[in-house]
Amino acid sequence: MLSITTEDPRGRDAMDLLARSDAYSASLYPPESRHQADLASLTTPAVRFFVARSGGVAIGCGALVIGADGIGELKRMFVSAAARNQGVGAALLRAIEAAARREAVRLLRLETGIHNEEALRLYRRFGYVERGPFGDYSADPLSVFMEKPLA
Repeated sequence: MLSITTEDPRGRDAMDLLARSDAYSASLYPPESRHQADLASLTTPAVRFFVARSGGVAIGCGALVIGADGIGELKRMFVSAAARNQGVGAALLRAIEAAARREAVRLLRLETGIHNEEALRLYRRFGYVERGPFGDYSADPLSVFMEKPLA
């Protein structure tokens, strides 16, 4: 049974997922093209950190960063290799979008990499469309920027 809850990103399971996410990203991109939120930024009041568990085992995570202007950002989406292609990413994305709507987020944005084909397929399937860089991001040929209206 899959459960998704908000948790402290400093917890042991969350930290393990974040470390595996970092390693996966490092296997795909050079350091200058890795734009993951660090632990300090994930612990601010504007962030909701989600952990997916199956049988009590942490298998995925994702974060919602809530902006003051009704725009949110999806960060740190990751599903462990053994749990991929089982609907975990879709369940996480649904949970994060539902939380965003409850928080009055009207537009959800994200940045991912061009080599993360599984993530790109998931986001497109959920209605995210490509756009240019936003916020503090600059144009990076290895990045894909996307957004989806939630209203």
